Amino acid sequence: MHTEAVFIDTHTHLYSHAFDSDREAMIRRALDSGVKYMLLPNVDTASIASMIQLEESWPGNCFAMMGLHPCSVGENNEEALKTIEDWLQKRKFVAVGEIGIDLYWEKKWLSQQIEAFELQCQWATAYELPVVIHARESIDILIELVGKQPAGSRRGVFHCFTGTEKQAAKIVELGYFLGIGGVVTYKSSDLREVLKSVPVERILLETDSPYLAPVPYRSKRNESAYLINIARQLAAVYGLGLDELAEITTRNAVNLFRLPVD
Repeated sequence: MHTEAVFIDTHTHLYSHAFDSDREAMIRRALDSGVKYMLLPNVDTASIASMIQLEESWPGNCFAMMGLHPCSVGENNEEALKTIEDWLQKRKFVAVGEIGIDLYWEKKWLSQQIEAFELQCQWATAYELPVVIHARESIDILIELVGKQPAGSRRGVFHCFTGTEKQAAKIVELGYFLGIGGVVTYKSSDLREVLKSVPVERILLETDSPYLAPVPYRSKRNESAYLINIARQLAAVYGLGLDELAEITTRNAVNLFRLPVD
């Protein structure tokens, strides 16, 4: 196993019930594979306690975010958003996330998703935090929304990016990063071609565990140790050695999320 390089999984739901049977062993596998830091996006008010407990169990390795996922947005979101805001006031997080728009599952709550996204972006600016953006079948809408924000407050990542070359160029131009996960390893994906036009200095590595496992684990439960498979594919795309890709993407993540790491 490759252990010299240090990797950061910038998006992993390690508190998910999918890991209840082997969470500690799974995190140790990640650490053994060189994935030293893991960033935990919040989903809804029910996920907060287990996420923070996990962060407390692995201090210095796991770092929590705070946000309301677009799939958790419905008709009435005041109470949930109040809880998110209370937590942001209470303690430090590495990002506001995961937030955004999801039009894959449900188009019914688009206006509410936009409202929740814009409000949470305001909080990110107020607390000087980056945003972690979920953009499923909604990249163009989100590019437009973040493009309206003052240039000085634009900091964050389009998580699980699978868009076009034109969309990638616009996101980079606006000052955001692209979060790249297991999809880049899929034979059917044209993401490898798209990324050839994106500077590696704008790339973050992520697994989105337990979802979207890379080849050769596709359709199985994903975990942070599999980040290495994504990194190898990206190293090939950019013509870099694995250690060099690790160094650049880790520096990208440390700088964006202002991680307190050595």
